[in-house]
Amino acid sequence: MIIYGLIGYPLSHSRSGSWFAEKLRKEGKSGYSYLDFPLSSLNEFPVLLCGHPGLEGLNVTIPYKEQIIPWLEELDPKAEIIGAVNTILIRKEKGHIHLKGFNTDADGFLQSADFSGHRKALILGTGGAAKAVAFALAEKGISYLFVSRSKKSTNHISYQELSEEVFSSHTLVVNATPLGMFPSEETFPPIPYHFLSENHFLYDLVYNPEMTVFMKKGSAAGARVQNGIRMLEIQAELSYRIWNNS
Repeated sequence: MIIYGLIGYPLSHSRSGSWFAEKLRKEGKSGYSYLDFPLSSLNEFPVLLCGHPGLEGLNVTIPYKEQIIPWLEELDPKAEIIGAVNTILIRKEKGHIHLKGFNTDADGFLQSADFSGHRKALILGTGGAAKAVAFALAEKGISYLFVSRSKKSTNHISYQELSEEVFSSHTLVVNATPLGMFPSEETFPPIPYHFLSENHFLYDLVYNPEMTVFMKKGSAAGARVQNGIRMLEIQAELSYRIWNNS
């Protein structure tokens, strides 16, 4: 049995398992499976690898997209630049397990929506998903500011600094935090939603629930909104290709 899987914690929000189950069914991969591996700590990672000799690929979700890097032998150049990994290729070489990290989040985000007409963006959050979004936006020539609870560097601002002037020029707003994600659907990023207009595009990387409070508030202000399900599907397809050398 060849196994693919997902590591992170918690995993109750994830729909990767159902996507890959359908993918494997369509591909006729009867000897394959995709499993969730909720790890409360990455100290459990070596035990996982040893306990499942059929593992050939893993996806990585919160909170381990950055923390997993020291556990890997090799990084794809894009993952190294981004500083975050969401896909691991596992190969056995002369009794040694070789782990190579990739990032398919950036391409998944970039291919999931039409970002034309937006020149500046706000990225809510500073974790691994936010870094992938930043890389993708830079490829599109869209400048960005990270938004977090406290200002960390020159291209960061705090939520308290979000003014009408900032929103008038930054018309793309990407939620790269887990706020609003199942089972905490009532939560949402603390931005001044009254500054939004029909010129704005609110993109939520969260896809469970399909319509988050962040999106509802944006839609009420006339903004275009989108969740992260298309990004999930694209990055999953790209992960599958990496595992199958296609």
